[in-house]
Amino acid sequence: MVKLINYTSKPEITIAIAARLCYSSYDIAKIEKDFNDGEKGLEKARKLIKRIRTSGHDSVLEHSSFSFGVERLSRSASHQLVRHRIASYSQRSQRYVKELKPCYVIPDSISGNKEFLAKYNKTVEAIFSLYGYFIENGIPAEDARYLLPNATETQLVFTMNARELLHFFRLRGCRRAQWEIRRVAGEMFKLVYPIAPSVFQGAGPACVRGNCSEGEFSCGNPSEVRSSWLKGGLDF
Repeated sequence: MVKLINYTSKPEITIAIAARLCYSSYDIAKIEKDFNDGEKGLEKARKLIKRIRTSGHDSVLEHSSFSFGVERLSRSASHQLVRHRIASYSQRSQRYVKELKPCYVIPDSISGNKEFLAKYNKTVEAIFSLYGYFIENGIPAEDARYLLPNATETQLVFTMNARELLHFFRLRGCRRAQWEIRRVAGEMFKLVYPIAPSVFQGAGPACVRGNCSEGEFSCGNPSEVRSSWLKGGLDF
């Protein structure tokens, strides 16, 4: 469902150079040389990033970004995704791409019940059939798409910087988040953590690094959620 398309080269080094510049009298070339000194330089960068994250000086994290491709996501979930404003999005257009094949997402709560699943499939496929009928009879795709359900699959390419990713994981990694966007967050985390572990160590919902932020709406299992994220995301 989620693929990491591209990311800032040496993201931890890039962040460390920006952070050191703020408090150093050395020029950029000297700072860059210091952090590009093989494993020794990378270790220095990771120690600095750890201090930055602890102090909350997160603005320098914005110098590294990650681009993802996501497929088989419902339009319902994509509307939640694009609410994260500090990001760039490109989504397959229903104005120009005709949805002639009925591709749609089925929630587990429906797929697990034969009666519900049969009614769901019948209704959604009837909608796609009517959509196709309109297209065949000259209705523009931009008008026929008004019929299509939120379940319709879509594809996006989007880019977030590291700071926004931490924010995204905090909100969408929580078990209070809707299941589909939560799975996307989990897959994204699995992709970026090995690339920049010092940046994403401790990423996840509020309960990973402290207390649950959901109050009376808490899932009631913060220790289980914390363990899942700290082990690399075993249950999203």
